[in-house]
Amino acid sequence: MEPGRALLLILAFVAMASLPAVIALVFCADEIIDRVACGYAEWRERRRERRTIARLDHAVEADALTRDIDLTALDRPDRRPLEELAVDLRRLRSHGVGFDGRQPVWHPMVLKAYDDRLRLACQALGITEHLAELAGVDLELERVRVEGLLHAAGLALPAARASHRQRHH
Repeated sequence: MEPGRALLLILAFVAMASLPAVIALVFCADEIIDRVACGYAEWRERRRERRTIARLDHAVEADALTRDIDLTALDRPDRRPLEELAVDLRRLRSHGVGFDGRQPVWHPMVLKAYDDRLRLACQALGITEHLAELAGVDLELERVRVEGLLHAAGLALPAARASHRQRHH
């Protein structure tokens, strides 16, 4: 067999063997292009976010702001986890007993424990509260304000009665 013919035979065999792959590539080209384009767009978005965060860190000098914060204070063994405080607040909140089906009536000890847990949750989240200094209606208003701030921070507390859940988020 001639060397030119053998080379032609090998090329024909390679072409026939790769024909199914070429056909699959033609039929799946749009999906392959779409995946490559999406991957590139995601890479660009991640890169843009990293650059934006770096610019913000530089603009506000984040290192200087956080340099004096002692993060070990958050890992103290005597500090209760926020999840446990949330469970306690929900449990204590459920102890308010309805009077005439309208206004919850609280036992003073339950209310004191509830306020203590609110204070601990505020400390854990860095929220300013004045529950210890107030009394009467001012204390009730402060309690509602603190509950709203905790809710805004992501700690959702149930409404006093299930039928009167907050309608505005």
